[in-house]
Amino acid sequence: MHVKILLPSSIFLEQEVHKIVAEGLNGSFCLLPRHIDYTNALVPGILTLENGGGEVTYHAVSEGIVVKIGKQVLISVRDAVRGDTLEDLKKAVDSQFIQTMKQEAASRAALKKLEADTIRRFMELGEKSK
Repeated sequence: MHVKILLPSSIFLEQEVHKIVAEGLNGSFCLLPRHIDYTNALVPGILTLENGGGEVTYHAVSEGIVVKIGKQVLISVRDAVRGDTLEDLKKAVDSQFIQTMKQEAASRAALKKLEADTIRRFMELGEKSK
């Protein structure tokens, strides 16, 4: 099967695989090459890809959707992180989580500054109109 993991702004991964294991709304499921066409909503979890040689890679994904049409499998998610082992995946997720937290904190600080500046300007405008 040819799998593509799509993020909002890029293609995260594109490769040939023999087996896909993912977590959907009703539990985990497995897709093999001769599986019927299939669509399912994904929940945040681990996506396992196995190539024809038996090599397995792990991907932590956010919520999304998987669509299998023939030998093509499209997986669309908001975020994804890869690890060759579950331990590597945990480290990568922790690292990305910390980075995301820092970005969100910086965004919140910038928003607070904008809010304070807007209130200050409204107060100045009110004082000028008196």
